[in-house]
Amino acid sequence: MSKFVARKTIHLFTGLVVLIVPFFILPLHAVVIALSLTVAVYFSARDSSVKQLQELYEAIGEEAEQKVGRLQGPFYYSLSITLLFTIFVLFAPYRLYFPICGILIMIISDSLASMVGKNYGRIKIALSYTGSQRTLEGSLTFFASAFLLCYGAFYYYGLFNPNHQKILTLDLVLIYALVTALAGTLFELFSPSTTDDLTVPVATTLVIFLLTLL
Repeated sequence: MSKFVARKTIHLFTGLVVLIVPFFILPLHAVVIALSLTVAVYFSARDSSVKQLQELYEAIGEEAEQKVGRLQGPFYYSLSITLLFTIFVLFAPYRLYFPICGILIMIISDSLASMVGKNYGRIKIALSYTGSQRTLEGSLTFFASAFLLCYGAFYYYGLFNPNHQKILTLDLVLIYALVTALAGTLFELFSPSTTDDLTVPVATTLVIFLLTLL
């Protein structure tokens, strides 16, 4: 298994745990779990004294992370989950579908966009400061998958099975899904590749949440 596939696989299965957070008796437990993961990933480095953490770095570290010798992407990924659930569990526990959507597009839409862009991307979008080259095909894949994911999450948690969550209307589900998908696509397009695991979910989630307060 290549580093790319291994990284995306870990990305996917660790992130999908967020789907059960609204059903926790004490959602604060999710914050503790996410924080623990963030600390472990932070110490996963080339020179780590813990063999298992060093092996994790060797298994999924990307070329762009070789200079710093740490798992920057996975650290930002874990940090974004910790930040989002800390904020929403403490201040908006009845709207957990917002961080869930932000994290879902990070773990699934970002991976799909990357795979489509690498294999089928023809129209390049070159933004030198991002440290990587995006493609139109990848960005369209990101938007389409993000919309479907967000629509499903808002519908399930806000309408179909609103377990301690603020109930949404079908119109709001559609609007929230469109805005979240668009915001996520734009943030992903313009974010540096080493920090997009942090900027995309956090910025996207906060934008759509703040818009609901207007």
